[in-house]
Amino acid sequence: MIQDIWINLPVNDVNKSKEFFTKLGFSLNQRFPNSDTSASLLIGKKEVVVMLFDEQTFKGFSNAQVADAKQVTEVLLSIGAESKEEVDELAKKAVAAGGTSNHKPGEMKGWMYGCLFVDLDGHRWNVLYMDMSKMS
Repeated sequence: MIQDIWINLPVNDVNKSKEFFTKLGFSLNQRFPNSDTSASLLIGKKEVVVMLFDEQTFKGFSNAQVADAKQVTEVLLSIGAESKEEVDELAKKAVAAGGTSNHKPGEMKGWMYGCLFVDLDGHRWNVLYMDMSKMS
């Protein structure tokens, strides 16, 4: 039976990306070693593992070229927030840490509130608060 899901991302500079994500509240995964070519982070209450690999290491694992995430969207990674305020806070932290966002937090479909930010390597992250009591 499947037990976990890990998100693996190629990055240009593992140490800069590790610093970026820890400023957002991701924690270092102490079960795995961190180096100049890889870092392991945990996100959320369920502690989803986010692995950062320098591009050469990532290419070796994937046996494929790495997409330029600054030019194309290869995936939209979504983070669940507990409140609208948490969405706003994470958006501010992402920009303060060096990420970008041209998507102001706002209401969507009457029951979701969210925003999108882009990390140092162009990966797109969606932060959402969902009020299930308003879902139609």
